[in-house]
Amino acid sequence: MKTYDWIVVGGGITGAALSYELTKKGFAVLLLEQHATPQNATRYSYGGLAYWSGTTPLTRQLCQEAIARYQILSQELDADIQFREVDLLLTISANSDPEATAASYTRFAIPPRLLNVQEACELEPLLNREVISGALTVKHGHIHPEKTAKAYIQAFLRAGGEMQIAQVLQVLKNGVKTTTTNYYSANVVICAGGLSRQLLQLSGISIKLYFTHAEIIETSPVDLHLHTLVMPANLERFQLEAESTGVDELWNEYGNQPVPPILDAGAIQFQDGSLRLGQISRILTDPHAQVNSEESEIWLRKSVGKVLPALENLSGTWHHCLVAFSSNGLPLIGAIPGFESLHIFSGFSNPLVIVPPLAERFANFATGKGDEIITQLSPL
Repeated sequence: MKTYDWIVVGGGITGAALSYELTKKGFAVLLLEQHATPQNATRYSYGGLAYWSGTTPLTRQLCQEAIARYQILSQELDADIQFREVDLLLTISANSDPEATAASYTRFAIPPRLLNVQEACELEPLLNREVISGALTVKHGHIHPEKTAKAYIQAFLRAGGEMQIAQVLQVLKNGVKTTTTNYYSANVVICAGGLSRQLLQLSGISIKLYFTHAEIIETSPVDLHLHTLVMPANLERFQLEAESTGVDELWNEYGNQPVPPILDAGAIQFQDGSLRLGQISRILTDPHAQVNSEESEIWLRKSVGKVLPALENLSGTWHHCLVAFSSNGLPLIGAIPGFESLHIFSGFSNPLVIVPPLAERFANFATGKGDEIITQLSPL
């Protein structure tokens, strides 16, 4: 049976980009994805690229590398990933102080500009002026996430990589066990997003990687035109993630909900006219937990409708996926201690913008070249 240099588990943007970069370096790579039509976080992402949001030398450097990478990526992958620049509009609620909110953004590489209510509504005419005290705006990159992942996979296959649709059940010492057969490899890297923790647990490996149950509504193409990418300035998701990792032991049992769910009311319109509205972030330690879709959809529609009334009753479908995150906002990348041939590439809180440069760095690192950033992100 064929033995690969690398088996990559997970066909979202992380696994797709990493498979491509490893194959470019001459490695024999097998990409495993459990669904022929992925239902992962990449599929339901807003597609935003927050180049402006670096707050440390590390994240600022990665954002700059990402800008350079995305400017040539469509040409390199020979596919239209719908890379563009949009106006990000961060709404400030009516009961919040606009100046104080703006001050909280001064640590970012490019601080957003404060708008009064009139200026915000001129930039986004669909806004409900009665529920905001102002907004922040900054230029924001945007791609079609699903098309980008597919483009990476097609380029990977053209470069000689192999892909199989199979669910990984267990990581073995020299490969993986799937629902169909065993595959063998010198190295395995887990890029399974929100399922990564469970997959490693089934193999007796504990790692501080977590996940939210994220919920959105997706519409068909509509004539209505949303001019900006709208999100709240005071995002609750990052606070939710930080609070939920305080007691790691809670994550070793199914059925726990460490903190209550939150909703960040936002919206983005893609180039084909379809919209994604959301999102609810729900901490449930069972990755297969059932969520009441009817209640969630009502909550989503009412919350988005307060900010953007024209979107509340658009025909659309509720969707749910898992979103991985770590305890410090940075991804976990590299060999898992005690398992030198088993690696992790997951836990991205801001995945689309920094996955491409980090996938390239990981592939270089795999050839034996030193990389301080990859070393810094190693799971300990």
